[in-house]
Amino acid sequence: MTATTELTTAVECMKYGAFDYLVKPVEQSRYLTSVKRALELDSLRQIHLSLKESLLTGRSPNKSAFAGIITQCAAMKGIFSYLEAVAVSDQPILITGETGAGKELFANSVHSLSGRAGEFVAVNVAGLDDTVFSDTLFGHKKGAYTGADQAREGMIAKAAGGTLFLDEIGDLNTASQVKLLRLLQEGEYYPLGSDVIRRSDARIVVATHQELSATMTDGRFRKDLYFRLCAHQITIPPLRERKEDIPLLFNHFVDEAVQSLAMIRPAVPPELFDCLSAYPFPGNVREFRAMIHDAVAQEKNGIPMLDSLRKKTGYTSSPQQVTSGEDQVKPLLDLRQDRIPTLKEAEELLITEALRRSNGNQGPAATILGITRQALNQRLAKKKADADIK
Repeated sequence: MTATTELTTAVECMKYGAFDYLVKPVEQSRYLTSVKRALELDSLRQIHLSLKESLLTGRSPNKSAFAGIITQCAAMKGIFSYLEAVAVSDQPILITGETGAGKELFANSVHSLSGRAGEFVAVNVAGLDDTVFSDTLFGHKKGAYTGADQAREGMIAKAAGGTLFLDEIGDLNTASQVKLLRLLQEGEYYPLGSDVIRRSDARIVVATHQELSATMTDGRFRKDLYFRLCAHQITIPPLRERKEDIPLLFNHFVDEAVQSLAMIRPAVPPELFDCLSAYPFPGNVREFRAMIHDAVAQEKNGIPMLDSLRKKTGYTSSPQQVTSGEDQVKPLLDLRQDRIPTLKEAEELLITEALRRSNGNQGPAATILGITRQALNQRLAKKKADADIK
């Protein structure tokens, strides 16, 4: 900032790293805009460096921040790396995905990664009219309306220095969208009944199961608000597109259920994973969790888990999957014979049988064997390498 208006001086300053060149007297609006743009550029540079480091070094995501999300899916881990890079930004994040996919879990992870000292505050805005929305988010002053006997801080004030998560943003009415847009653009809002402006430093994260492009086309969602919200954006894949996570989630939910019901973990029939893999899970992980908890509870009351899940998923075994009674009771390894198999032969037999029972699906096969999918992959790769050498 200077009184010198020479072009050569301005060029020299920019060469040495100045972001802008302001000549006195400086208008306040231009000064604030310049500082704001400089901060935004610096934030983008930090995100770029973080993404570059993650991609070039293959750095693993922060496991503690994503501890609540159980997955071995490569696409999900790619989302983890992206969120770790953009978490430091103060720009909004838009999370899309089907109902039950775990959008709030991802929002929580963003908050953990951001290092913000404030709280994580979640609000479901679906079905709120403009007055209730304004009162919930912005609060009100005493006497703002009938029954407002005392002033109340809104959720934005509660999320000061932290993260405000607005779920089902696609259902927000038009009048409330205008107020949210002002909050995002200016960082300002008015409590109900007050003419005193308040400022907010809360990070905004929003989520929706709707296709916002369609709601913008028919005028239900403002385009300017959408473009403000999607500074950073992720889409969570549905469970039917990451079936390798089914065995992991199954084991986790069964452990949850048996602990809450104080019962012994039930045996898992191999056909159960065929049943689960064939189901599309329209309610995603939320539906899966409820399904397993109910199946385990019924197992405690004498109804086999497989029968319960068959009923819920509508699954019936194909003729190829049905085995004779003799095959079902015949032991895989008969230790009474003169020669028992070597450890290597036994391992190959067990892996072959597990893959047969899971129709070649390595995730369920690994669960049957009591090992991780990665361990099974390593054994199969070694077996293939030995066969190639021979």
